[in-house]
Amino acid sequence: MAKNKKAGWDGFSLKPRKEMPEGLWLSCPSCKNMLYKKTVDENLSVCPECRHHFRIDGPTRVRQLVDEGSLEELAQDLASSDPLAFVWGEQAYKNRIKADPDANSAHEAVLVGKAFIRGRGVILAAMDFSFLGGSMGMVVGEKFCRGVDRAIAENLPLVVVSCSGGARMHEGVVALQQMAKTSAALARLDEAGGLYISVLTDPTTGGVAASFSMLGDVIIAEPKALIGFTGPRVIQQTIKIELPEGFQRAEFLVEHGFVDMIVERKDLRSEIGRLIDYCGK
Repeated sequence: MAKNKKAGWDGFSLKPRKEMPEGLWLSCPSCKNMLYKKTVDENLSVCPECRHHFRIDGPTRVRQLVDEGSLEELAQDLASSDPLAFVWGEQAYKNRIKADPDANSAHEAVLVGKAFIRGRGVILAAMDFSFLGGSMGMVVGEKFCRGVDRAIAENLPLVVVSCSGGARMHEGVVALQQMAKTSAALARLDEAGGLYISVLTDPTTGGVAASFSMLGDVIIAEPKALIGFTGPRVIQQTIKIELPEGFQRAEFLVEHGFVDMIVERKDLRSEIGRLIDYCGK
């Protein structure tokens, strides 16, 4: 006669099963393989199987790009206000901009500072998608322009890494004004003979794509980055025609002359250094 099973016994072990710790594995959205997160992190957040470039936050981008410990951050004290007293559903914008830093360790959607890349002095602006989708509001515009002014004053190259969903709807026209403000700042940089290297990552869209991100003297894109003003789904629904394969991806834009080159993340530091030397900066 079979013995009665003890309560709680699963037929294999009397010990309770251990839960798998969260955050150890992730799925690649491109090749669908399960990846050990530590391996991906050590590979600059790039899939070792298919070379998919995962999104990374601003501080991580800075650590990957600049010489260790060389960043001198600018305008850290700037914080967004709530010019429209904007409320979305049950959530007020003023509460959201307080919550995002707590959740993501980002105080705004862009980090700006003076740094060195392979020994070359630069002014760097790195956008952070983890803060309200990397959206551009009044603080992003102001920090960007202060970075441009510093680049002019010290005759340093400006390197901007874009990763954004566009202008911040919570600030309305105030956010849209930043498109003109940042473009005017870049015109001053151009008149001063400065060098502007624009790096487009996934995604670079909306008001950011329609302003400073596409105004670089040299425009670099990471592989397969989504780049455009409005997303392909909205365009297709509006004009009612089938879009070309790969539409608005970095490779498509290189082919059609909107982007100068595609550079993998592992080569970005050396390529920026090479461009600075080639342009005599």
